[in-house]
Amino acid sequence: MINSYMSWFNKSSSKINWIPLISIEDLNEAVQDSANQPIVLFKHSTRCSISDMAKARLEDKWQEHFNMKTYYLDLIAYRNVSDEIAKIFNIIHESPQVIVVSKQEAIINLTHNQISVQAILEKL
Repeated sequence: MINSYMSWFNKSSSKINWIPLISIEDLNEAVQDSANQPIVLFKHSTRCSISDMAKARLEDKWQEHFNMKTYYLDLIAYRNVSDEIAKIFNIIHESPQVIVVSKQEAIINLTHNQISVQAILEKL
């Protein structure tokens, strides 16, 4: 399963270099990374057209020079990781959802039609 999941990322023509979140350990490493620079967590439902549109909006407007690691969570496949995000940051689970983490704290929480590159940049 993981190999086919990872090959999806390799074939993607996205402007975003998505880093897959597939375990609690991956999430912990991402949170640790936020101590040095803000990171973006994108919680995506592969069964939801609104989530597909939010992902497409991010990918369309993302600029390669943005200096943030971008993590992608397929919350259908890895709901336990989504639950851990809600627990760690005391944030209600939503889908789709973008959470920007800086210095190991959630500083931005966007959902559904709020999700855009402009909204992220305005709140940084």
